[in-house]
Amino acid sequence: MSDTPPDHLSINPRSPHFDQEVLQRGVGIRFKGVERHDVEEYSMSEGWIRVALGKKVDRHGQPLTIKLSGPVEAWFQTGTEEDTAEDAQD
Repeated sequence: MSDTPPDHLSINPRSPHFDQEVLQRGVGIRFKGVERHDVEEYSMSEGWIRVALGKKVDRHGQPLTIKLSGPVEAWFQTGTEEDTAEDAQD
């Protein structure tokens, strides 16, 4: 696995951009210079994030989301298993 998070990622298992391994590592998101913890989906190249619109849900029980445009930065919050093993040896 690389050190850079994917360009497009979603936390919804129904999405084609869902990746369980990446999500388990933890991805931090900074949108317009502010760290966000409520991001449902993001795209760095297109410059947008999706966030839940309160507690509202659609007729299928999925949360309603709103798309916000602006600069998006993403990073891994934890290292890979190999990095963790190397740190333990030091």
